[in-house]
Amino acid sequence: MTQLPDLAARFTDDRADSATCVSWLSHEGVITIDGADTDKFLQGQITCDLKTVSAETSTLGARCNPKGRMQSSFRLWRSEQGVMLSLDHELIEAQLADLAKYAVFYKCKLSDQSRNWVGFGVWGEAADAALKSCGLGGLPANGAVAHQDGLFAIGLPGGACALWVPTERAEQVLDELCQNASPVSLNQWLLQQIQSGVGHVTGPTRESFIPQMLNLQQLGGVSFRKGCYTGQEIVARMQYLGKLKRRMYRLLLAGEALPQPGTEIVDRDTGKSVGEVVMAARGSKAVEILAVLQKDAAQLASLSAGNSDGPLVSLADLPYEHELTAAEAES
Repeated sequence: MTQLPDLAARFTDDRADSATCVSWLSHEGVITIDGADTDKFLQGQITCDLKTVSAETSTLGARCNPKGRMQSSFRLWRSEQGVMLSLDHELIEAQLADLAKYAVFYKCKLSDQSRNWVGFGVWGEAADAALKSCGLGGLPANGAVAHQDGLFAIGLPGGACALWVPTERAEQVLDELCQNASPVSLNQWLLQQIQSGVGHVTGPTRESFIPQMLNLQQLGGVSFRKGCYTGQEIVARMQYLGKLKRRMYRLLLAGEALPQPGTEIVDRDTGKSVGEVVMAARGSKAVEILAVLQKDAAQLASLSAGNSDGPLVSLADLPYEHELTAAEAES
């Protein structure tokens, strides 16, 4: 069995002053689906459209339950091993078990390949040079995939990249990356994702949100033209007939205490819960949060994290806030 390298000691730096950073994506694992019916099977299971994904492109996506609630969110791309999905480690066992109920009717195989792959997040001024040092062509554009000699570099929002490396080569590739990038903690990667407005389903928030609550349609993770998939009726109805009452916002919180995913956001004036935390990370001046909030409560100055006595939070912009607001005004 492939042994995962012990990389933790190299990623303890929690400073935000590095111009170019690399972080170990220790919170994520990889599922692969392979076989003649892979695309046919997945098209009926996930929100994104596999017809738009080539060997050079990737997409965000989600797998929903029949009520349209996300069991997982993921980044999907293609390789010689089949279709690959990177997602939160905590979700893999349950997601595989649920998909397996349907996969028995198709010529395809599901497997947890997390031990065979190590992910690194790369971003910053010299990210292009860092990737070139690994033999890749440079930093891919958002959604693009660069692959060379078994490495997969996936362009992400905010000028970042997720680099997936065979486990046995992880330490060598990391040494090459560190010629141009400083290793930093996972917190710094999560902060970059928050500032890019990319939220993820984790163990505590499994089956809590429909895709639009995490702004997944804005990020290209939902197709409204591909046809039926599990939960599609609810997701489509919300898009075309319903009024979305809750969506994801970026918040700032003073101090260093991190609210965990699933923590309630409470209106101090009424004591009522108006949302919940998706993810959080420590920034240089405040804790930054992505949280799903009731839209009519998002502008309140009386919101706190955890309970009515918790620390106050304030609203900050998402990079695509203007586009979201414009779309909501037209609906």
